[in-house]
Amino acid sequence: MKALVTPLRLSLFSRSNVHNIPLFPLPLISRYSSLPNSLTFSSRPARPFSMAASSQSASPTVSPGDVNIDKDKIFQLIQAHQEKATRLPPVEEIRTMIDRSVRGMLSTFSQKHEGYPSGSMVDYACDADGSPILAVSNLAVHTKDLVANPKCSLLLARDPEDRTDLVITLHGDAVAVSEKDKASIRAAYLARHPNAFWVDFGDFFFLRIEPKVIRFVSGVATALLGSGEFNEAEYKATKVDPIAQFSKPVASHMNKDHAEDTKVIVQHWTSVPVDFAIMTDLDSLGFYVKAGYQGDNFKLRVPFPRRAEDRKDVKTLIVEMLQAAKSQAD
Repeated sequence: MKALVTPLRLSLFSRSNVHNIPLFPLPLISRYSSLPNSLTFSSRPARPFSMAASSQSASPTVSPGDVNIDKDKIFQLIQAHQEKATRLPPVEEIRTMIDRSVRGMLSTFSQKHEGYPSGSMVDYACDADGSPILAVSNLAVHTKDLVANPKCSLLLARDPEDRTDLVITLHGDAVAVSEKDKASIRAAYLARHPNAFWVDFGDFFFLRIEPKVIRFVSGVATALLGSGEFNEAEYKATKVDPIAQFSKPVASHMNKDHAEDTKVIVQHWTSVPVDFAIMTDLDSLGFYVKAGYQGDNFKLRVPFPRRAEDRKDVKTLIVEMLQAAKSQAD
């Protein structure tokens, strides 16, 4: 795997950046600072998995009740926390994101306008190996393009409204699904798109995009830039994080019924004061939030004190984190 990290120091809180960046992102170099062997992005020594509480105690602290806190101080708090926050290894995070996503931008070589690329939004689902599956009509322009030239790419954005968040481009070859695999592929596709009744129409069939190279970039136009790529073998050898499947229901429940509790947890376990915190994504090592403080928005990674084993354990961990936060406040 090839990777690149380029530091571009900018103030996340300068007013000149507010209109250009929808949501101030986390310092992305930290996401990849604890990787095995060649996957290490940072020049810093790789850190082993550590308890979130220990990383919190080593960070600068500001009381959530403080007012008129200097914004450079807030940036330092965010950066100090984010550089230590435990995350999934990049290839696992990317493999998981591709598996959990359901829509992307398909790029093909145009047959009608030779020499030019052609793009279209498509729904997809992944098979057991992580290959995206498309249900396509032989009447569609992109289908005709792929029949003539199977080389294509699929672009995915974790947060389409935030151009600084993780963006993945999967390059591969589109091949027809064999008749013997059709039933299992149809089931996998309908599991993600249960209302896609058109897959049984006569002009529709399934294509599998066999991955060749998976590229990613995150942190564009921000304080730190992280990018890299994985080959097919690295990608397919990685498993999907088992807890990510519960991300949407857990986040929805927390945001609807326990928004204040999430805020309390974030302030205690990150030492960053926030006016609000909205849970967005969750995995076995922690969760992400969109947060805000005094008019500025940013994203934070909140690690669990230990790895979550199942959905019930996620609830146990969140309750433990809340109890710890409230006991310190008392």
